[in-house]
Amino acid sequence: MVIVAYIVLIFTVTQLLVALANLVFETNLPVSANNSDDLVSVLIPARNEAKNIGNILDDIINQEYRNIEVIVFNDQSEDVTAEIVTKYTISDSRISLVNSGGLPDGWLGKNFACHSLSENATGKFFLYLDADVRVGNDLIGRAISFSERHHLDLISIFPKQIIKTLGERITVPNMNYILVSLLPLVLVRKLGFPSISAANGQFMFFRADTYRKMKPHLVVKADKVEDISIARVYKENGKKIACLLGDDSITCRMYSGFKDSVTGFSKNVIAFFGSSFILAILFWFITTFGFLAVLAEFSVPVIIAYMALYILTRIFISLSGRQRIFFNLLFIVPLQASMGLFIYRAFINKNFKKFQWKGRNIN
Repeated sequence: MVIVAYIVLIFTVTQLLVALANLVFETNLPVSANNSDDLVSVLIPARNEAKNIGNILDDIINQEYRNIEVIVFNDQSEDVTAEIVTKYTISDSRISLVNSGGLPDGWLGKNFACHSLSENATGKFFLYLDADVRVGNDLIGRAISFSERHHLDLISIFPKQIIKTLGERITVPNMNYILVSLLPLVLVRKLGFPSISAANGQFMFFRADTYRKMKPHLVVKADKVEDISIARVYKENGKKIACLLGDDSITCRMYSGFKDSVTGFSKNVIAFFGSSFILAILFWFITTFGFLAVLAEFSVPVIIAYMALYILTRIFISLSGRQRIFFNLLFIVPLQASMGLFIYRAFINKNFKKFQWKGRNIN
């Protein structure tokens, strides 16, 4: 038990240092002047996005950066997504709509949509955005500047999450907790190791010439966690990438309640641990029950220090992700419970039944 207690303590210190690094170092897209006038292709895969598509199109139309083309791929939507986009194409010639002819065998829906969008795009940069993301009016120019300054082939951003319901408060912060406590994001850009990779498909900003050569969505066409896989593929091929956290210039309400959150996160939570269920379970056990070993083996001053480290880590992560510190501390217990549920559901989905997303099986 003593060895376990020391492992828990060392791991907690490591989490604190990683979270502090993500708070201190440049993990947001910096505000900087942009002198480029290159065409940017804004590419939006959309399946049943009637409630969101108008918002993201309005955000893009109002960008300070004007040299853009906007292409929406209507992925066999069963609502009025296509009709809404068609109205925008009439009022703004930069916007166009591509309708899916059907999903080919061996593809997942979003991967095929993104690949199809690339075949219709002509820009020097490809910006993939999910339809439920909201972006500020200078985001594209900032992305170009950051890409050019660091000679990047891919920039990905985890948007600031909009959290409204109790169900979201006890689930959504887990994404940042895992990511920001395990991976110093600055190292994604600084080091070339494929194992030090992260990405989020909600915002993927590609240098188009590299994308066209590598065709990453074709390479990962059957992968349900395509964003992280693409980041690893890029690094394996010596390409430079960056992964950042969002601020008020890029936000998203990813899920609308507890059930949606559990369904969504169980789709990709294991990818944060290198697709290893063992590592995911170990992480959950250490962060949930590790305090028991500390209580059993250490003196009161060490226990107090451990508790301070644990709480500080949560605070640093909340600050990095622009989340409410009070709620993230108040709901530590249900957050850990929901993380365990994500991992359990991911295991069940993988081994015993089909996983559905937006009406399609994606196992």
